[in-house]
Amino acid sequence: MMRKLILAGLFLSGPLFSSVSHAALFDDTEARKKILEVEKTMQSQNQATQALLAELKKNQQALEQQLTALEGIAKNGLADTQTQIESLKQEVARLQGELEVATHHLDATQQRQKDLYADTDARLRKLETAPPIAPVAAPSVPVAPEAPAVVEKNSQEFQLLELANGLSKETKHKDAFNAYDKFLKDYPTSTLVPEAMFGLGYSQFALKNYKSSAATQQKLIDGYPQNPKIPDAMLNMANSQIQLGLVPAAKKTLRDLIEKFPNGEVIPTAQKRLKALEALK
Repeated sequence: MMRKLILAGLFLSGPLFSSVSHAALFDDTEARKKILEVEKTMQSQNQATQALLAELKKNQQALEQQLTALEGIAKNGLADTQTQIESLKQEVARLQGELEVATHHLDATQQRQKDLYADTDARLRKLETAPPIAPVAAPSVPVAPEAPAVVEKNSQEFQLLELANGLSKETKHKDAFNAYDKFLKDYPTSTLVPEAMFGLGYSQFALKNYKSSAATQQKLIDGYPQNPKIPDAMLNMANSQIQLGLVPAAKKTLRDLIEKFPNGEVIPTAQKRLKALEALK
């Protein structure tokens, strides 16, 4: 009896069991298919993500390079700007110095003009109040002495020139100028006139009357070309021309000095001055 029941149960459960197994097998295949699709999708997404990350990394590197380049440009630009600022500061300082020098020269020129005006006015007043001098007829033919007269050391003529020379050595140039000027007025035919003229021109230079100094030395050079003082007078005249800004004239004076008196004591100084002037552009 039990055996029949078991067989009947197997008969009844056979189709149902087969159906369930088939369903389970179908579900497993579908699940695997779905898993494969998901894995494929995830793999595709992962590849896309990796590609995106690589692109982003590449862009980041490019941006970093651009940033580095910009920082370099900015740094160099700041350095160039700083250099330009320093250069401008130096130029401003140089111009300020030149302005101060020009202002000083202008003040000195104005003062010299005032002094010259006062001196000229005083001389004119002195001439206006002086008694008239009777004219003396000049000889028709000037007679030059065979030998220059010797000036006695105890004479007023010699003592006055010695006084002027002493004042010049003591750098009392204004007093020296007055003494030389008096000598030339009192003793216009003295054999010591060239020395007095040179001293007068030197005093004018020391007093910064450069134009008058150059004129005095030129008068000495023209009037007494063989005098031993001529080389010194030419150097003094060149120095006055330099102070007046007459560089071409100063060069010519120095060249003439070196050519005419190649063995003179002042030649080394003249050569240095000429070389410095020729170096100017």
